[in-house]
Amino acid sequence: MVDVRSEIEIERPRVEVADYASNPDNALTWYENIKEVEWNHAKPLEVGSRIVFAAEFLGKRLDYVYEVKALEPGERFVMATAEGPFPMETTYTWEDTENGGTRMLLRNRGQPKGFSRLTAPLLKGAMRRANRKDLRRLKTVLEG
Repeated sequence: MVDVRSEIEIERPRVEVADYASNPDNALTWYENIKEVEWNHAKPLEVGSRIVFAAEFLGKRLDYVYEVKALEPGERFVMATAEGPFPMETTYTWEDTENGGTRMLLRNRGQPKGFSRLTAPLLKGAMRRANRKDLRRLKTVLEG
């Protein structure tokens, strides 16, 4: 099992951070590895919405269809994919900081299949680095 948690504080109100981060159309601005986003469901985002994310990770192109599992505006967003060599659940949570900003937690967890099981320790480290970098980009976008 791979379970990677990363967090950051962003000096913007929680609702603003959550609205931006949970909108798949904004993924291209803050996720370095996401190259394309395509909705397989009519907008707006809701539980059951399906979104295709085309990503480059460790030199490979990966197309994942994520389904929204939970959407609690301003508090929690969960989406999951059961496809590919690495079925994964991605969770965002947000909470207020004392100074009026937002603490955002990004969690990816999943059970690699096949060859990916052998490379899970490498995947975990790469995911942690990528998540931290992406959260820093999100912070720059929202605070800039």
